[in-house]
Amino acid sequence: MIKRYFNDLNKHLKPNKVLIIYGARRVGKTTLIEQYLKSYKKKYKLVSGDNFEIQETLSSNNFDKILEFCQGIDLLIIDEAQNIKNIGSGLKIIIDNIKGIKVIATGSSSFDLANQVGEPLVGRQNTINLFPVSQLELQSDFSDYELKKNLEQYLRFGSYPEALTFKKNEEKRDYLTNLVNSYLYKDILALNTIKNSVILSNLVKKLSFNIGNELSPNSLSQELGINVKTTVKYLDLLEKSFIIFRIQGFSKNLANEITKKQKYYFYDLGIRNAVINQFNKLSDRNDIGGLWENFVVIERIKRNQYKKSFHLSYFWRTYQQHEVDYIEEKDAKVQAYEIKWSERVKSSKGIKVFTKTYDNSEGTIINKENYLKFICK
Repeated sequence: MIKRYFNDLNKHLKPNKVLIIYGARRVGKTTLIEQYLKSYKKKYKLVSGDNFEIQETLSSNNFDKILEFCQGIDLLIIDEAQNIKNIGSGLKIIIDNIKGIKVIATGSSSFDLANQVGEPLVGRQNTINLFPVSQLELQSDFSDYELKKNLEQYLRFGSYPEALTFKKNEEKRDYLTNLVNSYLYKDILALNTIKNSVILSNLVKKLSFNIGNELSPNSLSQELGINVKTTVKYLDLLEKSFIIFRIQGFSKNLANEITKKQKYYFYDLGIRNAVINQFNKLSDRNDIGGLWENFVVIERIKRNQYKKSFHLSYFWRTYQQHEVDYIEEKDAKVQAYEIKWSERVKSSKGIKVFTKTYDNSEGTIINKENYLKFICK
């Protein structure tokens, strides 16, 4: 059993508040709750938002019906709560009328769940974002030497909990391929606003081939033959379903800085590689630069969120082709990072230009020697 960073949910559960756990399908939300319940001594009820009877009860806005449903329990857990219409109003009835009750709601679509609980639960919720397993979490079971030894596995097969447990590469590949085919687009395609699964699939493949590159909705729409509004909508839903995330260009309004493009990364490289069916060894592929950049950036973001070290994240590029892969800004201080697979690279022209342009900035090269310190410490 992999120990997750939020293994002790007691730290986050508060009486008469809802703990919302966001995360992609199969990322470990249910397992996290099941492990917590093994040591829970009071009465609880665990239900699924996929159950029609549960949907009918909790979306009814019927006080008597909802309160009767929760009678005699100290903890209510609702898995996949985004499938329950008006779940925010139902949860508000529960926590406002049952003294001391605790509630956990999980969701694999922040689009649906956040929209439903937003206004009703203002001031009544705590939130956890659960990612695929982080290097920070694996440090509790593996030494730095072992993590570096297994680096190629993480770049090829990602870090979904189940994928990490398989011994054979063939098993990992089959699992990830099935995950993509069965679950990847499930929440998005369930929305009435999504009509074309082929376009959605082509968009994800286009993003897969361009990790680490600057893209714009305009260029993507032209390449896919669809209008910009549709492209923006699909990108937004992919983000809110925890498949991709984006980073904006850094700028202080200097005329030579590129700001209208974004970089898109995947929350998990195993999913990315399954989308384009590329699981071959690193020595046999030409996308190692993008893989490495995606890996370092997402692991850094996991680390920052878990440790509540809140930074603004960017990349930087000028029309003169000076660029920095990844930038963090916090408290008016700016850190610039170049992410290099080769350990031979000791300096960066992009960092030199950036730190000269911005007086309050520092620059560092992240490579295979120092990356664990960057993403874990």
